[in-house]
Amino acid sequence: MSGIPHSLFISDLHLCESRPQISRLFFDFLRTHARNAEALYILGDLFESWVGDDDETSLSRSVVEALRSLSDSGVAVYLMHGNRDFLLARPFADASGARLLADPTMMDIYGQPTLLMHGDTLCTDDAAYLAFRAQVRDPAWQSGFLAQPLAKRHAMAQQARNQSEQAKQGKTAAIMDVNQQAVIEILREYAYPRLIHGHTHRPARHLLQIDGHACERWVLQDWYDSGGYLRCDAEGCSTHSLTCPEPDPR
Repeated sequence: MSGIPHSLFISDLHLCESRPQISRLFFDFLRTHARNAEALYILGDLFESWVGDDDETSLSRSVVEALRSLSDSGVAVYLMHGNRDFLLARPFADASGARLLADPTMMDIYGQPTLLMHGDTLCTDDAAYLAFRAQVRDPAWQSGFLAQPLAKRHAMAQQARNQSEQAKQGKTAAIMDVNQQAVIEILREYAYPRLIHGHTHRPARHLLQIDGHACERWVLQDWYDSGGYLRCDAEGCSTHSLTCPEPDPR
């Protein structure tokens, strides 16, 4: 680690075999920018989908190895579930050297109380999604799902993604964004901290006045076509963009 102590925040990478350029960008980020940080926080949807820690692929093994290398170098790695990879569990975390975070989690980030979330629970106007979320986060549902053969789990996950994409066609952008009152209520509940989250794929810095308190909400960018991260230190936070490296010609 070098320079001013700082931590990095990312989310919504949606890593998958069909987008190898984003995987390369992520691995390059871990080898460079992340190595200079004190901590890396991954706030959900590291993977496009996750059907269980027993589903080892070349991509998942590469991600584990890259995160383990980062954590072994002295950088603390924190991992939060998203709406796509909520089945990530202790075996993956232990292998990668990451600490699983509850959603939400309060952290002291260089003296600034900071609330970390994936962000999907703030989208309270999307009642259908929240009902689905409650179902798949139920321990009994997860136990039954993980008891199925891998092939069936993959088929069920693909069906869920197809249904989700179809459902989005009938939803307005406002429904799929955070509800402002939900944001106010959670910031009030946690005594007006800074809030960092992903999920909505609408990166921005929002300033709010709540009960006379100035609050800051940072929305992390997704990694679909490029990448980026939020850097926070004792002076505050700033956004940084990443571009995909050129393919290896070999």
